[in-house]
Amino acid sequence: MIMEQRANTLLHITASDVASLKEGVNLLRNKETGKNVIVFKNEDEFRACKNLCKHQGGTFIKDIEDLDSSIVRCTKHNWRLDVSSMKYVNPPDSFCQEELVIEKNEDNSISLVELDPPNPWDSDPKIPVDLEVGELQITYLTHACMELKLGQKYMVFDPWLIGPAFARGWWLLHEPPSDWLDRVCHADLIYISHMHSDHLSYPTLRKLAERRPDIPIFVGNTERPVFWYLDQSDVNLTNVNVVPFGIWQQVDADLRFMILMDGVHPEMDTCIIVEYKGHKILNTVDCTRPNGAKLPTDVDVMMSDFAGGASGFPMTFSGGKFTEEWKAQFIKTERKKLLHYKAQLVKDLNPRIYCPFAGYFVEAHPSDKYIKETNIKNDAATLNQLITKMSNVITWTPKPGAVLDVGRVLKDPSDREAIVDPPEGTKIFKDSWDFGTYLDAMSTSFKDEIFNYPSWIQEYFTWAGFKGYNLVVRMIETDEDFVDLPRGYNYLVDFSDLSFPTKRPTRDHPYEEIRSRATVMRHVVKNGLLWDDLYIGFQTRIQRDPDIYHHQFWNHFQIKLPLTPPDWNAFLEQEKQSGNNAQKCSVM
Repeated sequence: MIMEQRANTLLHITASDVASLKEGVNLLRNKETGKNVIVFKNEDEFRACKNLCKHQGGTFIKDIEDLDSSIVRCTKHNWRLDVSSMKYVNPPDSFCQEELVIEKNEDNSISLVELDPPNPWDSDPKIPVDLEVGELQITYLTHACMELKLGQKYMVFDPWLIGPAFARGWWLLHEPPSDWLDRVCHADLIYISHMHSDHLSYPTLRKLAERRPDIPIFVGNTERPVFWYLDQSDVNLTNVNVVPFGIWQQVDADLRFMILMDGVHPEMDTCIIVEYKGHKILNTVDCTRPNGAKLPTDVDVMMSDFAGGASGFPMTFSGGKFTEEWKAQFIKTERKKLLHYKAQLVKDLNPRIYCPFAGYFVEAHPSDKYIKETNIKNDAATLNQLITKMSNVITWTPKPGAVLDVGRVLKDPSDREAIVDPPEGTKIFKDSWDFGTYLDAMSTSFKDEIFNYPSWIQEYFTWAGFKGYNLVVRMIETDEDFVDLPRGYNYLVDFSDLSFPTKRPTRDHPYEEIRSRATVMRHVVKNGLLWDDLYIGFQTRIQRDPDIYHHQFWNHFQIKLPLTPPDWNAFLEQEKQSGNNAQKCSVM
């Protein structure tokens, strides 16, 4: 039974303290709970929120330069929040801060209240039952792919086991077990956390569908459907199940699972709790703030990402502050922050066992050597060592094919047979990736007939549907080394009115220059794919003036493009009927 929403008072402010609140920003703390809040006073009106940055949970402070304004700055990554509007101003046009309800009491005091639904996993609680040896086992396959043996049932997480992810930017670091396809086909159910291709791998699912198209697959009810591209992929999966958030899904008498949304990207990201005989496994996958940072404590097993480096920033940026020295220092600092954040999170949640995963990828293609050398990632063993120093949590650094027997660990953490590594001599790291098969297929779009007509540019960006935003972008097609492609397309897009000028407008405007490998960019355009393939896949080089992250632009092209691709057949027919001359390529 789902419990009703609760109203939690985060802070009660007495009448005398209310009277002493200053105009503008007030940073307050509940001395009993340690919770920090921000209260903004404008004459007799108040607004309030938690003092918690939406990005990665940092604390806001007042800067000397902003003392007389309503702006506060996050101490983690310098995000700025205008408390008068509860909108973030850095990055601009991005997020809004959730407000607390302000209850004015009869004695002129006020209460700051959070409408907090109860933790959904607490509905219908189960008492853990002692496990037999071999009854609950977890086998690591590769990256974010785990096989769970849950009594007589088998469940698989996020099967990416062959091919690249994010176009051609990511490749598997670990060699999956040779029987991976048999394992996945044998599963009773599969959970896929989100649409990113290192979790939803169409090359992997194509192999699966050839043998078992009706295998039950479960995904969360995200705003952008996880399988939005399924019909266009020609992968024949016939049993995809979309389930609501926060409700137990019963598999059998002993097994159930619950999918939860991410607090930062609820439109696309999810995590999961699996429960077998009262024993919980928490998999937060890639979520930035899983379930709004409200998570169960003392679970039996927790697994999460750890590595960092899953972004084009800052490696693919140049100009201004983006020197090699600056980028190296930024990456070093951010990875250290992430490492300590994950360690603290594990300490706070206090699982019996923790496993870092979903970070085992490598920029293996020779053309991405610079990214591979620059994009330094956290090491799983280092994180586990830090966790061991901070807590009593048992850690597991997995190898492909390694098996964790949860029951044995719970009975005796010192049991050396609780973790069985793959046999000696087993290949752990990949050293070949069959680049040609996947890059050749991707390159077929490059010579597609649509690109003989320069009007494809207007057709594509009209289809994309992003306009009314003051940003001018220059798009440049390049070769493998990001050198301008001879006779490649080089054009401007003014998103204020979705025009395509030959020169930059004279009005004040932010400007970005995006250089993209032509084979990948045309593949994305032709198939109506999201720009994560370009940005997270390291297939661009970017300069921007001023140095501002344009959240609305990138969020649209990475998440909100139409669900169906442009109608290129209708486009070609119209071009031919109009008598437009085709060109092999054109510089604009």
